[in-house]
Amino acid sequence: MKDLNATQQFSAVDKETMNEAKAILIRVTAALKAKGYNPVNQIVGYILSGDPTYITSYDNARVLIRKLDRDELLEELVKDYLDKNF
Repeated sequence: MKDLNATQQFSAVDKETMNEAKAILIRVTAALKAKGYNPVNQIVGYILSGDPTYITSYDNARVLIRKLDRDELLEELVKDYLDKNF
């Protein structure tokens, strides 16, 4: 049984994967905007549900975002936010 009082550690994604995640997020965001979607809402929907239909197929965005695990995408988003704000 896990000790619920102990802090768990998440193993970091390597730098190359983070760069790929960032590039994919940039392209997916551009595709979502081009099709008139709110990128924040659509990407959050995808990360929470795992349902790729939250991401447009326009400009191959759906295929691109599925190249990465959702935890890699989430890690990139949190890292970018923290780097810019702290």
